[in-house]
Amino acid sequence: MNIKDVINNENVDFSGIELSYFLLGLLSAFDNRFQAMADKTMGEISWKQFFAIICINLCKENPTIKELAEILGSSHQNVKQILLKLEKKGFVNIYADAEDRRKQRIELTDYCRDFCEKNDEMSTKIMTKMFEGISPEQLQLTIHTIIQIDNNLKEI
Repeated sequence: MNIKDVINNENVDFSGIELSYFLLGLLSAFDNRFQAMADKTMGEISWKQFFAIICINLCKENPTIKELAEILGSSHQNVKQILLKLEKKGFVNIYADAEDRRKQRIELTDYCRDFCEKNDEMSTKIMTKMFEGISPEQLQLTIHTIIQIDNNLKEI
């Protein structure tokens, strides 16, 4: 399969583009399309806000803003803005750490848990459709590749 087969756009000349550049562009374009679809689907919150909730949920204990920023791969300042919007909407509580008052921790609210539960079926349907026809082996290889690219990026 060549690049032209992947993207059927008669107005763009993909010949001569290096595969690594094409993959980076493909990931960026996918991210934009996915974010637009997810923003429209979630309604009440944005995809970035929902992704923050997912990452908070993955933590064994309520994360600090710094810890969450590392997980999200974003700056402390950007994550703080996302969290302030989520707090205003009633999805999270931001509070001072008991041992170090300089650290701020984040906890999900009951309202947030209810929201996630109500949207679980829809999310499952979207994920099932998105990954239709993709084998576990393909997923593993893609995950491994992106992790390696990310590790390389961290060294730059």
